[in-house]
Amino acid sequence: MLRRHFLALAATCAVAVGAGTAVAAEDRFIVVQSTTSTQNSGLFDHILPIFTEKTGIEVRVVAMGTGQAIRNAANGDGDVLFVHSKPSEEAFVAEGHGVERFDVMYNDFVIVGPASDPAGVAGSSDVVAALSAIAAAQAPFASRGDDSGTHKAELRLWAQTGVDVSAASGTWYRETGSGMGATLNTGTAMGAYVMSDRATWISFGNKGDAKIAVQGDARMFNQYGIIAVSKERHPNVKADLAQIFVDWVISPEGQAAIAAFKVGGQQLFFPNAGS
Repeated sequence: MLRRHFLALAATCAVAVGAGTAVAAEDRFIVVQSTTSTQNSGLFDHILPIFTEKTGIEVRVVAMGTGQAIRNAANGDGDVLFVHSKPSEEAFVAEGHGVERFDVMYNDFVIVGPASDPAGVAGSSDVVAALSAIAAAQAPFASRGDDSGTHKAELRLWAQTGVDVSAASGTWYRETGSGMGATLNTGTAMGAYVMSDRATWISFGNKGDAKIAVQGDARMFNQYGIIAVSKERHPNVKADLAQIFVDWVISPEGQAAIAAFKVGGQQLFFPNAGS
């Protein structure tokens, strides 16, 4: 009788231990709040399997405009923030939501437009002059209008032209309120100019007759950063797993994985952690 009781208790403990192990294994994932360009370009599809194979940690990406990604992370709805609006990222850390910000990689923005080039800006490397010409011609311009990193950068450039695009909203200046891919679809369909990160443009499959019209201006530099969300501010954060991911992304191995990602032989992102 005693022996049977001992065996039953042992079996119950074994089931409990096994269940605990399964729960622990299932819990080895993090949520990364990120921007659409890292997802839509295919970068995450390339680097995340490498990280997961090395660490056993699954990465679940929530991809949206940088502004919304930052708001989500500030609400504690994520373990890592991986976006591209440095002033906003620094504010996120300064407000206590993030541990520390690190540069990860960069590329640049481009302005694409229809082959007809109604504003006559094709071949320009002066983005402010090109935007001024687009406004003067009242040529269609499709903006994301979604508080994303790309949208924030676009508005900073418009501010340098002195053009009030908010006053032109709904006329030649159209705000889609959508991600980069959807905005490019809208822009190419209506023969509009669009400011895009280069990675999404290279990966975009519905170019039609649109092509890069403006590129090469230093003011179109596009820096990405990564931040572990603060466990002190958000106790639900998986701080240890998040830091493993951050450390890997900025490590030589993670940086090499980013550099190795190419589409059609073109490198989309250029690692610069620690530079």
